[in-house]
Amino acid sequence: MMRNFIFQNLLHMILIVFLSTLCSYFLWKIVLSTIILKITSKFISIRNQNTNKLPPGPKPWPLVGSLPEMLLSDKPAFVWIHKLMQEMDTEIACIRLGNVHVIPVTSAELACRFLKEQDSVFSSRPICMSSSLVSNGYMTTTFLPMGDQWVKMRRLLASHVLSPTSLQWLRHKRDEEADHLLRYVYNQCINKYRPRVINLRKVTRYYCANVIKNMIFSKRLFVDEEEDEEQIDAIFTLFEYFHSFSISDYLPWLINLDLDGHKAILKDAFATASKHTDHEVDQRIKIWKDGNKFVEEDILDVLIMLKDTNGSPLLNVKEIKAQVLELMLNTLDNPSNAVEWTMRHMLNQPKIMQRAMQEIDTIVGSNRLVQESDLPRLNYVKACIKEAFRLHPVAAFNAPHVSVDDAIVGEYFIPRGSVVLLSRLGLGRNPNIWEDPLKFKPERHLLLGGPGEVVLTDSELRLLSFSIGRRGCPAVKLGSPITTMLLARLLQGFTWSLPLKSPQYDFFECDPFCNMPLFALAKPRLSSGMYP
Repeated sequence: MMRNFIFQNLLHMILIVFLSTLCSYFLWKIVLSTIILKITSKFISIRNQNTNKLPPGPKPWPLVGSLPEMLLSDKPAFVWIHKLMQEMDTEIACIRLGNVHVIPVTSAELACRFLKEQDSVFSSRPICMSSSLVSNGYMTTTFLPMGDQWVKMRRLLASHVLSPTSLQWLRHKRDEEADHLLRYVYNQCINKYRPRVINLRKVTRYYCANVIKNMIFSKRLFVDEEEDEEQIDAIFTLFEYFHSFSISDYLPWLINLDLDGHKAILKDAFATASKHTDHEVDQRIKIWKDGNKFVEEDILDVLIMLKDTNGSPLLNVKEIKAQVLELMLNTLDNPSNAVEWTMRHMLNQPKIMQRAMQEIDTIVGSNRLVQESDLPRLNYVKACIKEAFRLHPVAAFNAPHVSVDDAIVGEYFIPRGSVVLLSRLGLGRNPNIWEDPLKFKPERHLLLGGPGEVVLTDSELRLLSFSIGRRGCPAVKLGSPITTMLLARLLQGFTWSLPLKSPQYDFFECDPFCNMPLFALAKPRLSSGMYP
């Protein structure tokens, strides 16, 4: 009996040793296979880089890349990048920041290859500190990397929020704000206790904010309310610091140190902007739950009442709040900036303003106000706006695109994970594309467009007003009429001139951005009964 016991234990031990050896063999085989696969992939990647070189760029430091040069240049990052490209005489570059290949592009031909020919490869977004904070954890369409969540959010925007049917349904809200715009400026003109000098930056920003807020919440902002001004300032801060070449975006292990202070700025701005919108969302959801609302009246109602195939809410509260804030963010910046710059140039070239006014008077007249149905025929007005988009984009670069795979663009190898930045500034001011690129000449867009309608986008990417492609701006059908209506109503309703002794307006056309608001004198040019 003892022998049988010893024999069984011995047999178990032999079996265990055999199985352990077998497992070790397969484990080592898996490990070796993984190592060989990684080495092979690296070899293929190196071979690709040798066969098709990376775009030209500065030699990077280990770990940190070219971040030291960029941070020590004592210039904004976009200025350093464009100067570097100018010195290298190239329209595409490769600048390594941390371990990320950043690919700035100023060539329209190459831009089309990225966003048209190989759009599927370059349709993702970066995972980084600024994107995560602005989108509240990647909830929204603009900042989401490619995936199911992006498909879901993009589809509902296209089908339920920004569709032609939805935009037509909410047109009366945009008409209300166009009338409010005229009334606000007119009241400032005729009020003897207040000066006639109008802050056009404030006017353009509040108009755009009120259009989208009316469409979302059926409410509007007030120019003199401190809380409303705080919200608009916070939204513009979010836009300014989104992907602003923060150190934490390229060296994530430094995120807690917040060396450049961007994280703290973004968190404060997000808290300020979202506290206003979140409160409105919470209130509206409660109204629907309590059964005190039965009819959808605005975008927020639509977002709340969307259902999936099982009849459950399609969006959770966090998704609704994030998408509402993103809609406001995307509607305020581009249109208001373009109209302010258009007015700035018109005030310095009164003949351009006079020609735009004549077009409005000819097509619309002085007995009724400009309506959205008139906008397709206001080609010179739109050419002026398009020229402002070209010369003075709201940001130096478009939202970053990330390559999901290795690719060859032109003669260059673009590694997987590269961040591609199309330069709004470089495309719009490229001397190889534009004659007299630093001159404000709206006529150039009439010639390019031929006899047809002038549109604010450019399918050939000679300028970037509203982006195109898979990650193109979903609100272009909203942004274009908002922008054109804003300028058309300002020109139809008032005669504009510069205040006397205003040295702040001695700006150069080559300056793409201006931190100083635009102030101008306004004088009503219609009969008093025309102002709502």
